[in-house]
Amino acid sequence: MRRRAGQGHALRRIVVVAAAALAAAGCGGESTSRDDHDARIGVVIKGLDNPFFAAMKDGVMAAAREHNADVKLSAATGLDDTAGQASKLEDLVAQGMGCYVVNPINQVNLVSALSHIPHSTPIVNIDSPVGAADARALGIKISTYIGTDNGAAGELAAQTMAGLVGPDASVGVIGGISGDATSAARISGFRRGARGHFDPLEAVSADWEEHEAMVAARSLLRSEPGVEGFFAANDQMALGVARAVAAAGRKGRVAIVGVDGIEEALDAVERGAMSATVSQYPYTIGGLGVEACLAATSGKPVPRKVDAPIQVVTRSNVARAKAEFPQPVEPFKSPFAAVLDGT
Repeated sequence: MRRRAGQGHALRRIVVVAAAALAAAGCGGESTSRDDHDARIGVVIKGLDNPFFAAMKDGVMAAAREHNADVKLSAATGLDDTAGQASKLEDLVAQGMGCYVVNPINQVNLVSALSHIPHSTPIVNIDSPVGAADARALGIKISTYIGTDNGAAGELAAQTMAGLVGPDASVGVIGGISGDATSAARISGFRRGARGHFDPLEAVSADWEEHEAMVAARSLLRSEPGVEGFFAANDQMALGVARAVAAAGRKGRVAIVGVDGIEEALDAVERGAMSATVSQYPYTIGGLGVEACLAATSGKPVPRKVDAPIQVVTRSNVARAKAEFPQPVEPFKSPFAAVLDGT
């Protein structure tokens, strides 16, 4: 990955250096350790086979080094490893961390493990929300939630699509796992943004997977030959759609907009295989999770909700996006920066 040090926000000053990862005791994860910070931070995220969560891990570990934090990180083996991810969190809870950062696979798979965390210990929820009702039922208090406003990302994708297709155009919609809250929010936002501009078709689930999205798009191109565009709820699925569109001989004539801003999608935008991506920044989200824990464990108040930045990337700004990757294209000031600068 290309990383570029920016100005202002602490995360933009991080230089990621190659270092040997220490095995986290009992977790099979990664650890950084510094003697000058008392609070230990346990982090559990989704599977690193997905580049989005690999970037999130990089942001977590880079922020740990930047702030001299003791971080132990574990990741699920994949997007269906709900029980395994919960077990990794239980291992961290048994070690008595001073704060926890959790990126659950779904809204409920970590709830039982979270209920075993002492009430005085801060819990930072990043990217995928813990189910609020289930958390309340077990007395779990989430200190802060940090993530993309997925509804806003969907609306931004629709605004972008409106500039790429004609009025009343038919646009295919490819969603993630059926019932997934993130996918549903992005699709709902996309439908809101589409009103009065174009006609989004019934969503088809492709389980967040490139191959499944390619198959779904290929089928839709046959059944709806007049389709002028596709919205995919993540970039991996958008890449699958791009393969189907290219195979149908319609590259450049069918607009494709994804969400995430992964490197492969930026490459696809650059070469014209995708029209745009609504880029979110898992590297930044991971780093903010660490910063939130450091603020909370120092006794400082933290905001209940932090919206991570989103930015549309098209061929007009993709070169800049690639140069800044994995940082945001536009400067983003951490809401925790002032607190950390004062500690």
